[in-house]
Amino acid sequence: MLRVTVAYSPAPREVFEETLSLAADSTVRDAVMASRLQPTFPQLDWQVLTPGIWGRAVAWDSRLSDLDRIELCRPLQVDPKVARRERFRQQGARGTGLFANRRKGGKAGY
Repeated sequence: MLRVTVAYSPAPREVFEETLSLAADSTVRDAVMASRLQPTFPQLDWQVLTPGIWGRAVAWDSRLSDLDRIELCRPLQVDPKVARRERFRQQGARGTGLFANRRKGGKAGY
């Protein structure tokens, strides 16, 4: 028997997490099907989500190991690079905000 955890975040700061005991040859798809994910979120089409084990993307037919954490990832709403540029633009020049306090002899920028 394997013990695995299925985790899904339907919205920011909300987490569905369930620990399951499965047969030794179970896949990621088997774990999601055995969880309470479908009854809890009936409107969710979980097959379009990206599965991952401990933060690394895997295929739905990947075999599980004991104590794996299966994470179902929603698509990104904002590209992280674009978000960083926006934060930097709002912050202002390099002499203000995050970059205002430099240690003596430190390089500009970080």
